[in-house]
Amino acid sequence: MPDVEVAAADAFPPGSSKIVRQGSLFVGVYNCGGELYAIEDRCSHDDGPLCEGDWDEDRCCVVCPRHGSMFELSSGRPISLPATEPVETFPVRVDGGTIVVELP
Repeated sequence: MPDVEVAAADAFPPGSSKIVRQGSLFVGVYNCGGELYAIEDRCSHDDGPLCEGDWDEDRCCVVCPRHGSMFELSSGRPISLPATEPVETFPVRVDGGTIVVELP
């Protein structure tokens, strides 16, 4: 998997989020309480953009802007309807002071 640079680690504090792209794949990257997560920017309910909506830092979940389904950032598992299927998540790490996400 290629590494895609997200941001300098010191410029991406808790509460930060950013959408990155690798080819036709869009991924939301989040710093939730100091933990880094990456989740596919596609709601499993209707294939709409997931990461363009709000996210809840207290619960570490993203909220689909179309129908309100919530997904855990750590697992991609839906935690509210109407979505019932998980979305893909990706490894994120800090490498030499830069946040990178491993994408296919």
